[in-house]
This record gives sequence, C-alpha cells and structure tokens, in this order.
Amino acid sequence: MSIIKTYQDLIAVGLDEKVRMQFIESVINDHRSSKKYRDAAVANEYYAKRNVTITQFQKFLYTMSGKKVTDIYSANYKTKTAFFRSMVIQQTQYVLSNGITFAKSDTKDKLGRDFDYQIQTAAKKAMIDGVSFCFFNFDHVEVFGFADTPSCPGFAPLYDEDTSLLRAGVRYWYSGADGQNVLHATLYEEDGYATYIHKHGSDMEQVDAKRGYIKTATSTADNLISEVAYSNYPSFPIIPLYANDLHESELNGLRESIDCYDYIKNGLANDIDDTAGIYWTIKNSGGFDDEDMVKFLDRLRVVKAASVSADDAEVESHTVDVPVEARSTMLEILRTDLYKDAMLLNVSELSASAKTATEIRAAYQPQDDKCGDFEYHISNTIYKILQLIGIEDEPAYKWNRIANMTEETQMVLLAANYLDDEAILNHLPWITPEEVDGILKRRDAEDLNRLGMVQGAAQNTSRRATEPEKVIEDE
Repeated sequence: MSIIKTYQDLIAVGLDEKVRMQFIESVINDHRSSKKYRDAAVANEYYAKRNVTITQFQKFLYTMSGKKVTDIYSANYKTKTAFFRSMVIQQTQYVLSNGITFAKSDTKDKLGRDFDYQIQTAAKKAMIDGVSFCFFNFDHVEVFGFADTPSCPGFAPLYDEDTSLLRAGVRYWYSGADGQNVLHATLYEEDGYATYIHKHGSDMEQVDAKRGYIKTATSTADNLISEVAYSNYPSFPIIPLYANDLHESELNGLRESIDCYDYIKNGLANDIDDTAGIYWTIKNSGGFDDEDMVKFLDRLRVVKAASVSADDAEVESHTVDVPVEARSTMLEILRTDLYKDAMLLNVSELSASAKTATEIRAAYQPQDDKCGDFEYHISNTIYKILQLIGIEDEPAYKWNRIANMTEETQMVLLAANYLDDEAILNHLPWITPEEVDGILKRRDAEDLNRLGMVQGAAQNTSRRATEPEKVIEDE
C-alpha cells in the first residue's frame, strides 16, 4: 500500500534538485497507486460512457465433461448507459449554465474572459474525481484534475499534516508516441514553481528553474524590456474545489446500480437475440459429444438444417418466451432509484405546461438541496480566488430551472407594488442576471430622454405664452 506524501515530506527533502526530482516521481507514483486515484480513474471511464464492469463481462458455459469455457455462441451485448455523464452535466449546468455574476462590473474581467467556462470545467471534474484544482495563473484560471486524462492534467496534492491545507503539489501529464513514455511535471510551491521532464530511458531533468507566479516587466522609453521580475501571491495559488463534504466522486454509491441497469438491459438484448430462432433437444444421440454438438450448431447456422447419425435419434425444436415485462419493470425501478439516489430530477417526467409553479418547485426540491450544497463548495473556491488577488466581491448564481413562465411572471407582477425595479427583473424567469443592469440603464436613459423632450416642450409652450401676440395688419 502506497503512502501519500505530504507538505512536510517535501520540506524534509531539502533543496538538492536531484533529490527533489526523485521525490516528484515518488509523489506521482504514490498518487496514481492510491485508492482515491483508482476510484477517480474509474469514474472518468463511466463519464466517458465506458462502463468497465460491462466491458469486462464474459459469459461462460460448461461442456459435457464439466469444463468451464468461454461462451462464443450466445449473444453478449455490451451497451453502456450514459447516466453518470448525464448526471454530471445536469447538475453542473443547473447551477452554472447562466454564468456567475458579481456585484462589481469589473470583477469578471480580472478573473479572465473564460472564467465561467473554467469554473464549469472544475465543477465537472470535481463531481467525477471528488476534487479538482483551480490554479490562478496571473490573469486567468486553469483547471487540474485529481486523475489525469487526455484532456486534463492530473494533480498530486501535498497537504499540510497539521492544518489539512493545500500547501504544494505536482501537476503532471504524459505525452509521446504511446501517450505514456514522456512525463511532464511541474512542482508548485508557495514561493514559485519549477518544471521537469522525464523521457523513457533517461533520468528526469529540470526544464525551468523555480520562479515566481507574477511576472512584471519594466519597459524603456522605446518600449524595450529592460528588466523582468517575478513575485508571488500572499498564499498558495492553487485552490481545491470539492464535489461534496466527503470529498468523493459522485459515482460512489451509484456504480452498482448503473452496473445492474446495464447488465439487465444487455441481458434483455441477449435474450431477444438468442431466442429469435429456436433451440434444439437431441434424444438418443448415442455418442454425441462436445465436438459433434459444435458441428451440429455450425451446420444449423449455415444451412438451417442438420442430421444426427444415430438411427433412433430424435431432434426437437423449441422456442423460449423472453421475460420482457419483468426486465422492463426492473429497468424502470432502477432508473427511478438512480435519480432518487443522485438527488436529481428526471426532467423527462416533468411537463412544464402541465404543472403549476408550486408542483415544479416541489419536484425540484431534492435537486435544489443537493445543488445548494454544491454551490457552497463552488463559492468557497471562488471566494479564495478573489481573496488571493485582492478583490472584495461575492458570486451570485441563477439556476437553470424549468418553469411555468406564465404563472411565474404573473406572481412577480402581483407583487410588483412591493418590489423595486431591480428585484422585479431578477425574479422574472426569462431574464438572466447579466441582462438586468443593461435593462435598467437603457430604461433610465429612455426616461431621461423623455423627460428632456417633455421639458423642452413645456419651455416652448411657456415661451409662446409670454411672447406678445403679433398683429398682422391689412395692407
């Protein structure tokens, strides 16, 4: 069993680069050997719609002599449900699809143009792996996963043994012809980071020496860079985002039900395929052995007829009724339980046009409870990012909920006399938080314009009233 390295282990290594490189490799190896990593790796397979249990499933049969052999004759479908992927996307999009808003208009600009996308990526990886890591790299967020995948580097955290805070860690990924023969690693510490590479058949070597996270360049009058300096943040710039209070993959507790669902679904397909024809019983076949049976079956598949050598042998055909109703019922039970255990709403069962706003809110309650907890973890990560770069602000979310918009709008309008304009707009289901400020500004501008027009008209009227009336005399 591997021992997970900590921040104190890193401090004990010292500053000798050769020893530090050995330490980095041991951190990665121990990380990838851990149970939590294996769980995360399996979860990534399920997210990619590769149910490993079904993929490895084999069917067996026994010969007349009692020998166990692989069944190569009967159907063995291996379709996989995309439930886990759907669950991850549904929960993430429910909370984050409308983006994150802040009280200050320039906050998101300071966090990077693709901040919303990066937080969505981090949220998905957290649900899959149990935790993801947000690295604020000077002017934008980068996301690392606990488990490495072709689309996302892995990150081996080094927690403080005394405080449980993340104090350092190693980001890593693999490249090369087979995707595994070149290891790229970056050691992140509070006072900077250094990069390394390990090619197959050679020792690890340092690519870039340790430097600070914030690069500052001084330019001369003719725009030539005269000096480059590096500095660091007040704290470690990599912040974990946890999926739940257990810090575990959301697949935990659901995998067995997903496996059972896939097993029954494929079993039904196998039964339909195997019983599409008929099966045979052979009586009084004499020395009919395993080899003869194989020849018999092969001939049936080719010419749809076969003979038995024994004079008094009898061959009878039979059909089998597939238990479709029983399997379908069980599949529906499993599907219902999966949504219940995941605390998510099966939106296919919810018709907004046929449900009142109250009924819709009641149906969403379990999902709201779960996503409220998930939102807390997301906000906690964002708060730490804001604190890291010296911004005082707080995130706000508008969940992507199906609604009876007519009824919701009517409810808001009924309460309009007790609400200000901003509150009314924020409660209208078809207006996003980003639109509110623009609507209010445009309305205020239009009001000012109308007021100016009215005042101008009033002034003209007043001026005409005070001017002496001109008398036109006849020539």
